[in-house]
Amino acid sequence: MTKRYIVTILLSIGCALSVVAQKNFQYNNMDSWFKRDIKESRIIGGEVKTLYEVGKPGFSNKAEAWNQGDSPWETSSVYAHVMGIDKVSSTVFPEKRGDGYCVRMETVLEEVYVFGFIHVTALATGSLFTGKLMEPIQNVSDPMEKMSQGIPYTKRLKALKFDYKAKTGGKRIKASALSKSDVPGKNAADVSVFLQKRWEDKDGNIKCKRIATAYLRITESTPDWINGYELQMNYGDISKEPYFKEYMKLNYEGYPLYSLNSKGKMSFIDEVGWGDENDQPTHIIVRFSAGYGGAYVGAIGDCLWIDNVEFVE
Repeated sequence: MTKRYIVTILLSIGCALSVVAQKNFQYNNMDSWFKRDIKESRIIGGEVKTLYEVGKPGFSNKAEAWNQGDSPWETSSVYAHVMGIDKVSSTVFPEKRGDGYCVRMETVLEEVYVFGFIHVTALATGSLFTGKLMEPIQNVSDPMEKMSQGIPYTKRLKALKFDYKAKTGGKRIKASALSKSDVPGKNAADVSVFLQKRWEDKDGNIKCKRIATAYLRITESTPDWINGYELQMNYGDISKEPYFKEYMKLNYEGYPLYSLNSKGKMSFIDEVGWGDENDQPTHIIVRFSAGYGGAYVGAIGDCLWIDNVEFVE
């Protein structure tokens, strides 16, 4: 494997994930942050890059996985260590808001020079999520399989409430390795919520019913804050509803879901059907992202800001 190929894989890790929450869960006001300074390998410049995590205030300058502690939050900012090379991708940042902070998710074009002259690029979209990111990323397989999505949750949620603003509608591109190309359509930010009833077979395969769905695709920029927005949950089979879109379907190919099973292994979450009014959820997935379309796709500079997340039960 060439060094250029290794760096390409490392650049391609950051992409949109999922967020999970509770009505009064820890750090929901986005005012508390942990800072990680990690020095990248000399082969790609040896710079110190900073990752920010929503959680108990603290600091680390070690090239190691973040210990979430009591924080339910993860971000798409990531530390990777593949074939002896350390690489950092930073797409999520604290930003001052009033007397506290909010979170800014940004789409960035990562650019790296190997040995100072081989130019490698990749697009990374900022996302905020809970669950578990399998840091440090150590191999070149599907990045989505490194993201354990969803946490236990058993209530029938009415809505997800949050403050937001967005800079969106930019020109979409796909940038990976040494190539860059245009992608049809304008960029949009995404917020989604899934309630699932999960179970596991004897082989550790995770299956579930989709109990409820909520989805907000933000297609227009909102320079001023929209406070207390409530994203309503829709229960049961929504596939025949007038608001239904392709990206809301079960097992959407553009965003496959994975989770750690009881054996400590990553498993695809197979949505085998829609739930009904008698089903009780076992897990919830919520996702905030500055763009859509999967890894390497987005609009450079487009951002999504989020603050004060809570559940309406």
